[in-house]
Amino acid sequence: MSQKRVMKVIECQGTPYEIGLQYGEGCRDSLLRSIEVNFGILTAGYKVSQEQLLATAKKYLPRVEAFDPQLVEMIKGQAEGAGISFEQAFALRCTLELGTYFPMLSALCTSFAVGGEATSSGKTILGQNIDWYPGFPVDLLRVTHADGTVQLTLSLGGFAEYTLSSAGFGMCANSTMTPVEGFRLNIPLACYLPKAMRQKNIGDALGVLCQAARGIGYFHLASAEGDIVGIESVFDDFEIIYPHRGVLVHSNHYLTGRFKKGDLAYMGIPDSYLRLPRMQTLLEAEYGQITVEKMMAILADHYDYPLSICRHYDTATPRLFNAETLASFIMVPEDGVMYIACGTPCSHQYVEYRL
Repeated sequence: MSQKRVMKVIECQGTPYEIGLQYGEGCRDSLLRSIEVNFGILTAGYKVSQEQLLATAKKYLPRVEAFDPQLVEMIKGQAEGAGISFEQAFALRCTLELGTYFPMLSALCTSFAVGGEATSSGKTILGQNIDWYPGFPVDLLRVTHADGTVQLTLSLGGFAEYTLSSAGFGMCANSTMTPVEGFRLNIPLACYLPKAMRQKNIGDALGVLCQAARGIGYFHLASAEGDIVGIESVFDDFEIIYPHRGVLVHSNHYLTGRFKKGDLAYMGIPDSYLRLPRMQTLLEAEYGQITVEKMMAILADHYDYPLSICRHYDTATPRLFNAETLASFIMVPEDGVMYIACGTPCSHQYVEYRL
């Protein structure tokens, strides 16, 4: 029997600092747990102290201050609300970069976006499963900015966010891995996504990603008007990816030809090469009749279990890559609604949340 877990919605509004303060207070336990797990793995794996980890993350700070001062104010409020230092709160947002590229400094998911003739209603639908370490905290925030923009944001431990905006578009994200040899000190993922999702339209949001998204993740955006677009990148280059017949699917390996040579997905997450065509096959079978309900079933698919679209813990997989689906979401921007299964979608019901 499937479980129904309703997430508490943490309301945040006001100035960037006030939003951060409410974020930190509402997610205090999750942020502390995120620091414990993420920093514990990093310090043990690289045999460094937390102080060394924080000092390394701080190398990103001048770039972030210049890129998005509003985010820095939000992080200051978040730190105060959670009772942690600013350095800890900032380093948490650099988790993905620190985890892969710490020596150079001294997630895993399957996503989709469909629209137009692909869906039964013609409405755009996007979503994904969020895969990370078992038991990791996921929170839901409703953020009201001073300009009136409202966002529903799923926060994965305070270092990754998946957002639906009242401006009429939503975002999905997947981890990708590119060789450390090409490392450059760019803006951390969790420090440019908030700025992208504060934009007033999907075009401006894509512009922010084209400016700042480099080397650590794939993203796609989809709007109520039917626009669907993805972006892959390495440290010094990016590529825009467009849907085919109104369908865009991505997992954790590169699709861009010139980026494939250095793709490291095969080292720890070779199942990525199976999850992508599996979802494409399932979507093709439903083409023209895709609905939210059918996407719920597809996101619960167990082909190649346990390393399936609906991912489960696998004792044979190295800890660094041993993720499971912690939450699954589906967005319909035109309706301003997000459906969330808090847990594996095979055993947890989706709950509707509105902007």
